[in-house]
Amino acid sequence: MAEDIQEKLRTLIVDDEPLAVERMQIICKKLANIEVIGTAGDGAEALKMIEQQRPELVLLDMTMPEVDGLSVARTLSKQDNRPAVVFVTAHDNYAVEAFDLDAVDYVLKPVKPERLERAIQRAFDRRGGGGGQESKWLEELWIPHRSELLRIDTAEVSRIDAERDYVRLHVEDRSYLLLQTIAGLEKRLDPAKFIRIHRSTILRKDRITGLRHDGLGVWSAEMEDGEALRIGRTYLPKVKAMAGR
Repeated sequence: MAEDIQEKLRTLIVDDEPLAVERMQIICKKLANIEVIGTAGDGAEALKMIEQQRPELVLLDMTMPEVDGLSVARTLSKQDNRPAVVFVTAHDNYAVEAFDLDAVDYVLKPVKPERLERAIQRAFDRRGGGGGQESKWLEELWIPHRSELLRIDTAEVSRIDAERDYVRLHVEDRSYLLLQTIAGLEKRLDPAKFIRIHRSTILRKDRITGLRHDGLGVWSAEMEDGEALRIGRTYLPKVKAMAGR
């Protein structure tokens, strides 16, 4: 896959741990499709180097003193012709924030060469996508799973349930936990595709097959798998409006 690409992405490595930088340089030397043009030891230095050297890809540590990785990505998100960002971190609990800032990927330490290569391929794919207008809504979610993060397209999610400070994402016959409140996630989901039917439930609209009146003012949303989920009274008017009732 990567062998077929002649172009090399000009890449900046940003990490405040010298050993981590050295390890990334060793891995990057073995990859044919990137060229490391420099390294930075903190966020402030990284922003200066990005302005001066205009890298196409930044391999960015998340936790650094003073200006951290999220702050760097937040600054870059406001710029035109910004580089692609791949977060490289030992922490899996910043994924929602990272992808809200349009990060290409989120690689967990210790970094495996094949995992980094997949992230770089995603950066190439993003560049080849034509640079169209970016959606303000989440199009993918990244879920901590074993030693890496799973990428889940929001189109695959049929239902989201609240579980205290977590949400449970239902994808076909599997479910995944994500550290995020249901209210916070609702704000990031496209309201044309998702609707909240209860304080603890969000559904993808195209997975709802109908509404059922159970009597005494109680309504349920029927799903394509046959399950019926109760609609909270607060959310009932919006759900009925969606169905044209």
